[in-house]
Amino acid sequence: MNRWQGMARPNALTATMKASIRKPVVALFNDSRKGETPVVRSNNALFDARSVAWRVHGDVGSMMVGGIASLLLQMLHPSVLAGVWDHSNFRADMHGRLRRTARFVAMTTYGDRAAAEALISRVCAIHDQVTGILPDGTPYRANDSALLAWVHVTETSSFLDAWIRYSEPLMSARDQDRYFAEMVRIGEAMGADPLPRSRAEAKALIQAMRPHLQSDERTRQVARLILGGSEGTMLADLPRRFATQAAVDLLPAWAREAHGLSVPILERPLVRAGTFGIAQTLRWAFR
Repeated sequence: MNRWQGMARPNALTATMKASIRKPVVALFNDSRKGETPVVRSNNALFDARSVAWRVHGDVGSMMVGGIASLLLQMLHPSVLAGVWDHSNFRADMHGRLRRTARFVAMTTYGDRAAAEALISRVCAIHDQVTGILPDGTPYRANDSALLAWVHVTETSSFLDAWIRYSEPLMSARDQDRYFAEMVRIGEAMGADPLPRSRAEAKALIQAMRPHLQSDERTRQVARLILGGSEGTMLADLPRRFATQAAVDLLPAWAREAHGLSVPILERPLVRAGTFGIAQTLRWAFR
């Protein structure tokens, strides 16, 4: 056996190990029953390969953490909560909601421009149907520009915060601002206003919204569904379990308090180290 044949075995073993890790993670984000497959990176996407959005959104581990954290933040707004409560089957399909959010981000970041724009139009059309009355009698509609701005700023802030914590802790302030400026493109297409174009503007927008946020039993029930559940296999469930704890840890202290959630101080190093290890493993498997 020559030395090249001798190298084939470890290479084959590595490929098998990567595939075994990728398979359950891909299943988390793509509904095989609908024929969904991972979004292919297009040369004609809304963003190009040099964008900060491509860098941030391409990391599976940190995006899982940021996505969960953003949903927990969004549900603190009574109108967002009501839209989910009144117009979705979240009780039976919270995983489906998480999957659809992840696929929207992937398609609008990496997918072909025409397909991304068509998806945005479909989501806007769905939002047109989401209207109702809050328990206090206040009307709400999902396509309200300020409500869309809340959804936008919680997503972008959470994605970026998770990326910095678990992938690029020394990310420059300039690149952070570039990320928010780039994501304005998606926010404008969705009809959101006002939109942050920098880290400082994002923080100010979240601070301005805080007086309008609240938590009640419905909020806590949705949070339990977001954080609970199991995908059935250890390979699929371990990343999710660490991601949910890391998401709670990522939340601002006031948001954790509103939800009645916490990560004990002594557990935080374990949560962060475990999540970092899983994120590194996922990068290796998808590389």
